[in-house]
Amino acid sequence: MGPRSVNQTLAYPPHVLRDYAVVADGERGALIGPRGDIAWMCAPRWDSEALFCALIGGRGCYAVTPVGTFVWGGSYQDGTLIWRNRWVTQDGVVECEDALALPADPHRAVVLRRILPRDAAARMRIVLGPYACFGRQQARFARQGEQWTGEAGPLHLRWSGACAAGESDVDGSLAHELTVPAGGSHDLVLEISDRPLRGTPVDASRAWAATRAAWERAVPSLESTIAPRDARQAYAVLRGMTGASGGMVAAATTSLPERAAEGRNYDYRYVWIRDQCYAGQAAAATGAYPLLDEAVRFASARLHEDGPALSPAYAVDGGAVPEQRPLDLPGYPGGFDVIGNRAAKQFQLDPFGEALLLFSAAARLGRLDVDGWRAAEIAAAAIGERWRAPDAGIWELDDRAWTHSRLICAAGLRAIALYAPPPGRAGQWAGLADAIIADTAAHATHPSGRWQRSPDDPRLDAALLFAPVRGAVPPDDPRSALTLRAYLSELTQEHYAYRFRHDERPLNEAEGAFLLCGFLTALAEHQQGHELEAVRWFERNRAACGPPGLFAEEFDVPQRQLRGNLPQAFVHALMLECAARLADQTAPAR
Repeated sequence: MGPRSVNQTLAYPPHVLRDYAVVADGERGALIGPRGDIAWMCAPRWDSEALFCALIGGRGCYAVTPVGTFVWGGSYQDGTLIWRNRWVTQDGVVECEDALALPADPHRAVVLRRILPRDAAARMRIVLGPYACFGRQQARFARQGEQWTGEAGPLHLRWSGACAAGESDVDGSLAHELTVPAGGSHDLVLEISDRPLRGTPVDASRAWAATRAAWERAVPSLESTIAPRDARQAYAVLRGMTGASGGMVAAATTSLPERAAEGRNYDYRYVWIRDQCYAGQAAAATGAYPLLDEAVRFASARLHEDGPALSPAYAVDGGAVPEQRPLDLPGYPGGFDVIGNRAAKQFQLDPFGEALLLFSAAARLGRLDVDGWRAAEIAAAAIGERWRAPDAGIWELDDRAWTHSRLICAAGLRAIALYAPPPGRAGQWAGLADAIIADTAAHATHPSGRWQRSPDDPRLDAALLFAPVRGAVPPDDPRSALTLRAYLSELTQEHYAYRFRHDERPLNEAEGAFLLCGFLTALAEHQQGHELEAVRWFERNRAACGPPGLFAEEFDVPQRQLRGNLPQAFVHALMLECAARLADQTAPAR
């Protein structure tokens, strides 16, 4: 069959998650598979409706693939989110560089793709089949000179570099085969906008130069960390997921299941205050302050607007997260389709404490301005009002008096009290922290002497390790060592860490290893002076990724597969903080 009689957009089914790379420009991102297929992209921003959604069983794909047999590989340009697919074919090696152009425009995404045959001419097949509104609205194109222009739902499109493409009479996609000579290059530029595209098309050479220069400015060398290359990539991921508002989305995707057919599917294309604070703390630890400043700016604005009614999560523009609803798509295999997130309606106490920890890191470095101090006062006052109220906790479960929530608030109060300017509230905040610790100790200390999850739940929880790491209690407090020892015994296996025990099943059957917890354990071991164990934890969890080096929320240990949405920002944040803190073997984690 010829290209006009083939449904091109159904020819690229989903891959395992470990095979996907992500490109991002702060305002939106795209997942790219090993066949050069962009299987997921929302535009114009992270939480917009998808234009390419083959990842979750919908329509829409943009692929650049060698013709014939090939073996796949790839890597990021160091310190960037410029991805380079690399295929070894029967004729030679061909690569394709992919990026979202910088500087980013909130209304227009520019997808750059450059084909680079190395030692032989390369035959490439190119398919562009956008479907707006999660696959419901097919794009319609018309050739205008050297470009294709079109519309898909509310989006305006312009495609350069494939004027000889033919249009399928089945699904309206554009398809083209071309041969690029050895040592040559061929550029493809796709512009996507929520406004009419006027003026001249994007010049590929200039866009590539500007994008490379922007990444070089944005990502520091991080040579003082114990893993500079991976630290730079983690920083690039966090930078690429942080937009002009200062908000950092939790992940680029929605509906990727944490466990197959168990109903744990979520939409993470929003900004979680907690995750943003983790990223800011990691940036402070590495000395790379722009991400710290962005985190402070976003968190401060939300506290000024909402005060004690602070939501756990926001849209990237600071607006409300929509209610959860299905999309009527098949979903990623083992999962189902969903957008929106009900967590935004929960009360979670610990984000107030995390915000104070973030503000204290900024204050320590002389980077907390008047608005930031006022936001700190708002957060501290909210803790004073609400710390006794049940909350959903870090894992967003049922409302209880979660121990972690209270201890992290005490940690935040103690941290910010150290830097309160006179005549400040240092004594008041430190006193409130003491009261919270005393009450929590009276009701949530296990008979063995360790912390327990809540007054009515004697079990262990990885989140309890945050208490000494963030300074709620000293590292030499007996409860710190006892909690760590019990956690290592009951909730870890072979240097993989789990959040808590769901039921009587083996840990790795109930859920995947939680990578955030693995890096947290490394910080806890480091704080206790167990440097060899800290590095073992760091290295084991640093390797729990796919070839592109991206972390999802969970790692399926027996199958060595990623589970959950991708890339998960808070995992990259804790990995980055570990890389910085473990490099200093003379200082505790705080």
